Amino acid sequence: MMNIDTVEKMAKIIDHTNLKPKANRDDIKRLCNEAIEFGFGAVCVNPCHVKYAKKILDSSDVEVCSVIGFPLGATLSSVKAFEAKQVIENGATEVDMVMNVGALKSDDIDLVERDIKKVVEAADGNLVKVILETCLLTDEEVHNACEIVKDAGADFVKTSTGFSDSGATVKHIKIMKKAVGDQLGIKASGGIRAYKFAKELIQEGATRIGASSGIKILEEMKSEGGTI
Repeated sequence: MMNIDTVEKMAKIIDHTNLKPKANRDDIKRLCNEAIEFGFGAVCVNPCHVKYAKKILDSSDVEVCSVIGFPLGATLSSVKAFEAKQVIENGATEVDMVMNVGALKSDDIDLVERDIKKVVEAADGNLVKVILETCLLTDEEVHNACEIVKDAGADFVKTSTGFSDSGATVKHIKIMKKAVGDQLGIKASGGIRAYKFAKELIQEGATRIGASSGIKILEEMKSEGGTI
């Protein structure tokens, strides 16, 4: 488990997120300025906002993350790879791709792995996180998906898009941690709106938090004098 004994350290593992379809430039500007002010590690935005976010954040140490095949993960592998290449050319240094859930549930392991490998190749050394959409999977499928992500060469497993049936759970983080150990990062996302919940997820193995409530999480941590 990570040692997070300051609000500043907590901020560094939060991806400050706005993936709402109605997000406009003012919203993205606000997100980026908040990330600079509060010291978040990254912002996570839809592909169309990457270039604008990068322009705002260019003189800061805040990374730009974008989503690939979002939110269903059911686009073609070639399309996901192209999208990943495009957002990186526009300034993203991290991509969160959605796994092909239907392929996994059809036991088409080769397709799932090939899908991820194409994005990893297109990312050209930049960080790749794979969204499993754990709420749609059995416990065994969560474990198997983690193994596939390891074999495909990605850097992180991630719980959720935040657009499906539910988000991150402590149970799923435990399963993911057991599957990947310290070999991959683990990003918890979806429905994380309070410091207490974020703390529980980190204690069970999450190494990154994706949230639109990052400021609230930091404020609660500060008021409680919390450490992890």
